[in-house]
Amino acid sequence: MAERGAAAGGTPAIIHHLALAAEYAATPAGQPYLPAAYAADGFIHCTLEPDVLLVVANRFYQGVRGEFVVLDVDPARLAAEVRYEAGQPPAPQGSPLAGVRFPHIYGPINREAIVAVRQARRAPDGRFLEV
Repeated sequence: MAERGAAAGGTPAIIHHLALAAEYAATPAGQPYLPAAYAADGFIHCTLEPDVLLVVANRFYQGVRGEFVVLDVDPARLAAEVRYEAGQPPAPQGSPLAGVRFPHIYGPINREAIVAVRQARRAPDGRFLEV
């Protein structure tokens, strides 16, 4: 059985990155996208499943003000390397994130790899409703 978060059968699946809308919009159209967090983390955080992205968004970004977008990325079009890795620190047993391997992009996201940009929907309290 494949681990959650790993592409099955070697076929690249679309991966998803949650980005501050203002940060993404500030990147010139012809330039690759590299979030500010890359400097500290050394990779770009992504998920394979949208339901996992919703859990991550509410766990880590609910208190962050501003609008967010979801970048749908085709890993087959990426110039940078993608590695499927466990979250750090590991999620506790029973968490919806336990056992999930996350796609991490080790470099900027070239624009050709972004196949869609979607608006994340939030409640007035900051909770993410849809990603």
